[in-house]
Amino acid sequence: MRRALMEDKPVIPDFLERRSFLTIIIAFGTVAIGAMLSIPLLRFAFHPLLAKTTETGWSTVGSIDEFISITGPVKRIISVEQRDGWRKNVSDKAVYVIKKADSRLVVLSPICPHLGCPIAWSEEKKQFLCPCHVGIFAPDGAKVAGPPPREMDELNIKIEGKKLLVQYQYFRSLVPTKEVMA
Repeated sequence: MRRALMEDKPVIPDFLERRSFLTIIIAFGTVAIGAMLSIPLLRFAFHPLLAKTTETGWSTVGSIDEFISITGPVKRIISVEQRDGWRKNVSDKAVYVIKKADSRLVVLSPICPHLGCPIAWSEEKKQFLCPCHVGIFAPDGAKVAGPPPREMDELNIKIEGKKLLVQYQYFRSLVPTKEVMA
């Protein structure tokens, strides 16, 4: 009878023996723990490529009546509030308000699209000048000369009541098209 029981017992393949099974479980556990531990490292490595800060809100440039009769660029300092998680950052930024040929108001960023230097309006030359690499822009922000790859960047504006509001943004440098970074 004992012999009959032994003959009915299934034969266990070699790869399913107890030691092999434990080796497979330990290997699987090691791979799973390694994968879980690598997630923070991958997030840390790729975060700068994928992350964007929160959008900036709308800042008041001034009363619309101030800009009705302008003939050249007008520099204004605005307060920009930006939230990044729990941190609230308020900073002062310069912008230029111009009036296009069709009497439409436009707000320009004073950051050079070449390497991010501050652009200033020269009243005597009637041009915007970038001091870093001699970039020259027309009064309407169009590129005249120098290494910048595009014209000055226009910022989003809206009019609420009698106030001109602007949404300050940062743009990618050294690219021929305007690309918003933050």
